[in-house]
Amino acid sequence: MPDRILSSIGTKIILGVAVPAAAILTGMILFYSTHEEESLLKQNEAARLEMARSVIQGLNAVMMTGSAVMTQQFAEELKKVPGVQDFRILRNDGLESFQDNKTIDEVNSYRDKIVFKPRDEELEIRIIPADQPALLKALESKEMVSYAENVENARNLTFLTPIPNQDRCHRCHDSDVPIRGVVKLTTTMEPVYTAIQESRDRAFRILAVALSALLMLVFVMVRRLVVAPLTLVTSAMSRVAAGDLTIQVPELGQDELSRMAKSFNHMLTQLLHTYTGFQQERNKLNTIILSAREGIIVTDQENHVVLVNPSAERLLGKTAQQIVAEGFLHILDDPEYISSYINHHGHNHPEELVYKGQVLSVHAARILAPDGTPIGSAALIRDITEAKRLEHELRVISYTDKLTGIFNRRRMEELLNAEFDRAVRYHYPLSFLLFDVDHFKRFNDEHGHDQGDRVLQAIGALMKEHFRKIDFPCRYGGEEFCVILPSTPADLEGHGAWGVADRFRQRVEALVIDGLKVTISIGVAVYPLIKIKDPSEMIKVADNALYQAKRAGRNRVILAQSQE
Repeated sequence: MPDRILSSIGTKIILGVAVPAAAILTGMILFYSTHEEESLLKQNEAARLEMARSVIQGLNAVMMTGSAVMTQQFAEELKKVPGVQDFRILRNDGLESFQDNKTIDEVNSYRDKIVFKPRDEELEIRIIPADQPALLKALESKEMVSYAENVENARNLTFLTPIPNQDRCHRCHDSDVPIRGVVKLTTTMEPVYTAIQESRDRAFRILAVALSALLMLVFVMVRRLVVAPLTLVTSAMSRVAAGDLTIQVPELGQDELSRMAKSFNHMLTQLLHTYTGFQQERNKLNTIILSAREGIIVTDQENHVVLVNPSAERLLGKTAQQIVAEGFLHILDDPEYISSYINHHGHNHPEELVYKGQVLSVHAARILAPDGTPIGSAALIRDITEAKRLEHELRVISYTDKLTGIFNRRRMEELLNAEFDRAVRYHYPLSFLLFDVDHFKRFNDEHGHDQGDRVLQAIGALMKEHFRKIDFPCRYGGEEFCVILPSTPADLEGHGAWGVADRFRQRVEALVIDGLKVTISIGVAVYPLIKIKDPSEMIKVADNALYQAKRAGRNRVILAQSQE
């Protein structure tokens, strides 16, 4: 392909130079040939004209002798002169003179005596028509007239020269006739045209040689100065197209091709630098993608999967070939979810899913060009199973009392606020138990804090066992505990808050901890049995009931009553 292109360029350049040069040379040769032809014709015509004038002068001298025979012999001899095709003396009507007795009779009659003896045989020879334009012009202008004619494929030049009736002619001729006749001298033009043809042939031979030399010179110069450098550039471009960006084109001279080669080399250097940078970045990106713990799946504009990293295979439990074959929408075996997630940009869609026993964080989106045209899709998948487990543990730690294993006070406040709002909104009953260990300070002083901690741990364990799963046992602080009982009324007959609290009190009383026995006092607050405005007031009501239980002798349950 490059050779054909360069050959075409070389041919165009050669034609572009050779055609105008050939036109100019041809024009010069034609101008020269035409000029030389005109010059030869003019020279020949001038020579023939001079010869015609000399002939006329000689003829006049002969005719002055008055001898028609000598005049006729003079005409016959002139025909033998090289270049003379015909020589005749004509009357004014185009007939050849001296062939009849008309003139002899006119002279004898004019002289009134026999001056010339009449011819025995008369001929009437018409040389040219009487109305020939050249003849009429010569008679009218009384000047020599010339014209070209072809006779038997021979090109001739004919001169018609009028013979004036001079004074010395009046001796034999009437003076009333101004022109006595016309001399017709015909000369051949073949030598001239032969010379012209030779001149033309010589000129065209010179043109052919000059044009051939010019074409050869142009061809050599174009091949050397244009085609050869362009061949280097196109060859380099072919190697660049094949991936070789290290090629350099020789920069020869200071012309446009050299500057083009320099620009090409500079472009290649910049391209190599950019390509190397892209290669490095691509290698970095490939390293990141292939080594990433997150699963990465990418599609092209037709939504065909074109990239699957090893983590995606591991997280999804599928091979790359399987993922490609199933398609992007089936990566989680739920095409409706993926399609809806992408179409709604993830709004109102869970990003955390349980898939094959793992908790996965999934984010999927379309990839858009700067003009907003979709060019593909991508999905990022992370395994957050361990993170969720740690999050749960942290949540449990943050909400759990370290000593007893039940909820701490911060969590108690959150739960009480939420359950109180729900009870008020839906008119559900809500009970709150608040209790502490009787004489716990004295117990610590007598048996030590370690023993006191074991007592608190035993009570906490008993709370988790005794109360319902929907109840929230909490450590309020120190030896104080509380329990939130959702949807639980007072119900003094045994199934309400008071009954639950009293059974729990009895179980604590029955405990033996390291050979020691303990008791608790419990205060109970129930909504809406008592008009309570907020959770803090419920705690205060339960605390007042607890205070009453202690004043009443401890180891008992007191239900707070309405103040109305």
